[in-house]
Amino acid sequence: MYLVVRRYQQELLDEEREKELFECQRRIGCLFQNLSLLNEALTHRSFSYEKGEDFKDNQRLEFLGDALLGMLVSEDLYSRFPHSAEGGLSKLKAAVVSRSALASKARRLNLGDFLLLGKGEEASGGRRRPSNLADTFEAIIASIYLDGGLNACRQFILRQLSEKIEDVSLNKEGGDYKSALQEYAQAKFRQAPVYQVTSTQGPDHRRIFQVVVSVQGKLYGTGKGRSKKVAEQEAARQALKKLKG
Repeated sequence: MYLVVRRYQQELLDEEREKELFECQRRIGCLFQNLSLLNEALTHRSFSYEKGEDFKDNQRLEFLGDALLGMLVSEDLYSRFPHSAEGGLSKLKAAVVSRSALASKARRLNLGDFLLLGKGEEASGGRRRPSNLADTFEAIIASIYLDGGLNACRQFILRQLSEKIEDVSLNKEGGDYKSALQEYAQAKFRQAPVYQVTSTQGPDHRRIFQVVVSVQGKLYGTGKGRSKKVAEQEAARQALKKLKG
């Protein structure tokens, strides 16, 4: 049994649950000072309903996590696209924080394995239900914020959603320039383009990469981005523009 004390104070968890929460921390890449916050983020309302009102479910954390997610993704997109209008930024954010995107990320982290569910929810496949997974992901965002602060929360979000942010970034910029440059260089020069990282700047969670691309030893493009993938795409875009006049 769990001994529930004041909200956000440390709960006394049984040994088996502590092991599960330690494994969950490993999966998400965050260490908690207060494991009860993580436990609450992983508690579905069906479990709380069956056990009684002393067992906090993750709905309040999900509410806070949703707000934090929207703010921090908006912050990143605002910085990434300084010339984009509000409407374009809103569309990009909607793609990054969609329920399906969050459920997919939660599934890849196997968060369903750690959920506390009521018997009915368990029997009906609640561990795999997309709505439960998306809510849990947002609740974990809030638990990280309450336990470690805004910067820890920001690092978690950017680490987990960087691939999705890169994907929508590339779509905004017009597609896959690397593939187009590869085809053009092979046809014209019978050689593949060569990419090289020339510098990296900034902390781990906000690193900026600079990449150059050359063909037959001649420099054709330079790009910068929050990842090597994005920087390479920008370098390839510049190279195509120069090669095609």
